[in-house]
Amino acid sequence: MNKTIMIISLLIVIATFQAEEQSMNSIYNFEMINIQGNTLKLSECAGKVILIVNTASKCGFTYQYEGLEKLYKTYKDSGFVILGFPANNFLKQEPGNNEEIAEFCSINYGVTFPMFSKISVKGKDIHPLYNFLTSKDTNPEFGGKISWNFNKFLISKEGKIINRFGSREKPESKKIIEAIEGEL
Repeated sequence: MNKTIMIISLLIVIATFQAEEQSMNSIYNFEMINIQGNTLKLSECAGKVILIVNTASKCGFTYQYEGLEKLYKTYKDSGFVILGFPANNFLKQEPGNNEEIAEFCSINYGVTFPMFSKISVKGKDIHPLYNFLTSKDTNPEFGGKISWNFNKFLISKEGKIINRFGSREKPESKKIIEAIEGEL
């Protein structure tokens, strides 16, 4: 009888550990500050397909804001969201403050998808979100340093990283569209 109780207790502990481990490997554990200064729990995006993008206003890939906005408008009613994270890590191509970045994105590209406060996506001051996204421990298949502005991570409805696209992969590319449609 004692042996049965011990085995059941051990199984409960193992199941609890596995559940906690799985939740630690989710994007939903993060709280971020949006570009207006408000806190957003990424768990509010649960059940949606997410495309996370590090952005910059003075980059050769800045034109991708247009494709991102088109992608967002096309799929947002189907459970898709884009989360833009301005970063100044590459040749100081995002020098503005949050207000300037928001104004630039709105005036020049009509951005309506959620944008967040400027963060660091690499280096000693890497934001915990990007540490999670790029770590080979939490993201063995798609981990690795951010190579430049407009790297993209596709997140499943369950909060798991399911794909990664480099800067040269345009938001409206067949590869990205098929990946998004495959998850919706």
